[in-house]
Amino acid sequence: MALLFFSEDDDPVAWSAALRARLPDLDIRVWPAIGSPEEIEAALVWLPPPGLLASLPRLRAIFSLGAGVDAMLADPTLPDLPLCRMVDPSLTATMAEYVLACVLWYHRQFDVYARQQAERRWKLHLPGPAAATRVGVMGLGVLGSATAATLAAHGFTVRGWSRTPRAVAGVECFAGQPGLGTFLAGADILVCLLPLTRETEDILNAALLDRLPEGARLIQVGRGRQLVEADLLAALDTGRLVHATLDVVREEPLPPAHPFWTHPRIRLTPHSASYCQPATGAATVAENIRRLRDGRALLHVVDRQRGY
Repeated sequence: MALLFFSEDDDPVAWSAALRARLPDLDIRVWPAIGSPEEIEAALVWLPPPGLLASLPRLRAIFSLGAGVDAMLADPTLPDLPLCRMVDPSLTATMAEYVLACVLWYHRQFDVYARQQAERRWKLHLPGPAAATRVGVMGLGVLGSATAATLAAHGFTVRGWSRTPRAVAGVECFAGQPGLGTFLAGADILVCLLPLTRETEDILNAALLDRLPEGARLIQVGRGRQLVEADLLAALDTGRLVHATLDVVREEPLPPAHPFWTHPRIRLTPHSASYCQPATGAATVAENIRRLRDGRALLHVVDRQRGY
């Protein structure tokens, strides 16, 4: 079986080594040196160009290098084959680490100090205990639940919201539209970790942001199309929000003229919050390749109707 590897961000050498350690006979083709397209039966990819996967006539399964698959689902040429998202401990750990770092940055008021530095103003702001900072996590899937638990373990007061009821130890959980308003009213820092679906597109809009406490902060690590960018700018300008950290945006890479680049109350990172380490992620991929060879059900297959 030949496997196509495509990613402009991930290391093909490291992934090839990790996969061959588990499947020594696996034929790995790193794009663009793919050889005969007819020999490729599986693809391990991140943001493949439109039409690439459709050009493989014997392709049987697509494995994503990331947890999010909305970009692939938006490709009209995507073959109607099993699409498996990545579920891996390193994805979970790096996301929880990123969000914890951002929450600590806000809790210790480093965003305030950054503004003061730009103004050449020296003023001390003593933070309260972690429990005094209320963090709301939207989305309690694998990444969201682990992130909420990490924040709670650090001492923050954490609440979570999901479409359907969930339970996370140490986290006050809310569900559905009936619980959304109460959830938002108690979130000094809002973390978005929702998948992208028809229901969550544009969910971070003026109506939602207005339900947060005055002076709240936003950490957007979900999907770019969930945020109404004009509404965020308006909320920052009025003071409804005092700062936002954005790891995902509607158009990536962010265009050079976009106002987010220079806004004094926005911090950007280039979709770097969560990433998969080959040493652990290869185990999931290898197991799915074994299952594909044996004709067994694959792991973590995306429900295309739900979008995740």
